[in-house]
Amino acid sequence: MSDQEDDIILADLNDDDLVAQMFDDLYDGLKEEIEEAVNILLERKWVPYDILTKALVGGMTIVGHDFRDGILFVPEVLLAANAMKGGMFILKPLLAETGAPRVGKMVIGTVKGDIHDIGKNLVSMMMEGAGFEVVDLGINNAVESYLDAIASEEPDILGMSALLTTTMPYMKVVIDTMIEQGIRDEMIVLVGGAPLNEEFGKAIGADAYCRDAAVAVETAKTFMARKHNQGATA
Repeated sequence: MSDQEDDIILADLNDDDLVAQMFDDLYDGLKEEIEEAVNILLERKWVPYDILTKALVGGMTIVGHDFRDGILFVPEVLLAANAMKGGMFILKPLLAETGAPRVGKMVIGTVKGDIHDIGKNLVSMMMEGAGFEVVDLGINNAVESYLDAIASEEPDILGMSALLTTTMPYMKVVIDTMIEQGIRDEMIVLVGGAPLNEEFGKAIGADAYCRDAAVAVETAKTFMARKHNQGATA
């Protein structure tokens, strides 16, 4: 074992070096190492929220930037997100116990008639990686599915995805129904998918079109910061 330089003993690293190593391990999609490191930091009496923000979200931010800049690609990001999920699985119950602050909550789903979900799954994982709580409705969602989830989950953000030009208009059906029910202004609506563009997003009344998962995270963070600021001044 000792002849492999990869065999770093995580428990021997000081806190700063361990967090730096977690950044590398997230980037490389090493789930078991991330789980081990999270447990080590918990043993060292780190607050769960600090592990989430400083180690996991910190590491996934680098992944997000490199994905946006074309340095990393979808398979690598999915591996990184899976490693992040391993760490989150340990932290989630602890975060709930400690009443840690939430970045925000998102309901996301692919629209009716569309069964594509790779892009949506990537957005879900990257949003979780940024500290958001995500409720994923899966594929082929009718208006009722979105409305039920909005009623029960009370999200800050609704995300809709479509990969077919034929299913794109259904996003407007959902938004128009939300307007009719007087709930449109209660949340941020983000839309995405290969055939969409900014003009389409504006035309159907979405708050923003997000061309990929990294942009979705940055857009969501920006809107949430604005929302918090408005809340503070209201």
